[in-house]
Amino acid sequence: MSVYILFTVNTFSYDDCNKANNSSRITVAGGSITEILFFLGYQRNIIALDITSNYPEETKEYPSIGYVRNLSAEGILSLKPTLIIGEDDMGPPSVIEQIRRTGLNINIIKENHTSEGIVQKIECIGKIINKENHTHLLIDELINPSIKELKKISANPILADIKVMFILNMDSGTPVVSGRETSANGFIEMTGATNAFDGFDGWKPVGTESIINASPDYILISNRGAHSYADLDKLFDHPAIKYTPAAKNRNIIALDGMEMLGFGPRTIFSALKLSNIFSENHNE
Repeated sequence: MSVYILFTVNTFSYDDCNKANNSSRITVAGGSITEILFFLGYQRNIIALDITSNYPEETKEYPSIGYVRNLSAEGILSLKPTLIIGEDDMGPPSVIEQIRRTGLNINIIKENHTSEGIVQKIECIGKIINKENHTHLLIDELINPSIKELKKISANPILADIKVMFILNMDSGTPVVSGRETSANGFIEMTGATNAFDGFDGWKPVGTESIINASPDYILISNRGAHSYADLDKLFDHPAIKYTPAAKNRNIIALDGMEMLGFGPRTIFSALKLSNIFSENHNE
């Protein structure tokens, strides 16, 4: 079999979405790819998923290959897949190299945290599984209208003045928040709002003083990140958050993490929902 993956020193480069030789038995490493395969109606060909693949509900019925960044070559190969499709954080690299040497098709899809990037990802998977016409039809009918509406609402200049803090988790008591070069930053930009913490890259724990100074108008947190705060009223009173405009105005929103940060079809709909909320609350 041909292998659609190239290697550079210590890093992987990405496939050009060439059609796989055989997509009858697919192992998936990445929740957004699973979501897209279901969106395309191709779930019958999936034989196993990683643990980030938790949508839709039917994903619970599939065998698990573990965490996307900590996979086992032996575990994957024992399932006898004909194709592996992974997100670009799939790993570790030694496992991908081991699988590659077997001649098995591996398609690793690069992330682009924009609405256009989501469309490109869907198109790429459609090419890999040789369902391009069907894919373009679904994009035109179900995705592009929402993107058009999202771009119209998010272009409202009022939204650019809205500062949003995205909390990944609070397990240590200190919020871990998103800076630039993160999926959350891309998601916030999709809504038309501004990342309250655009002064650093990546995810970092941030103290109370910095959060007060950032003065976020909204706080977004994943349901998993908020699991210690089943009652969001307790989160409003957290010492690091209670003095922010977001807490004072009850503007803390908890949503499914993959819905916001997976950059599958749901991310577009989620960004549109939040963009509407921001717009409605701040329209003059």
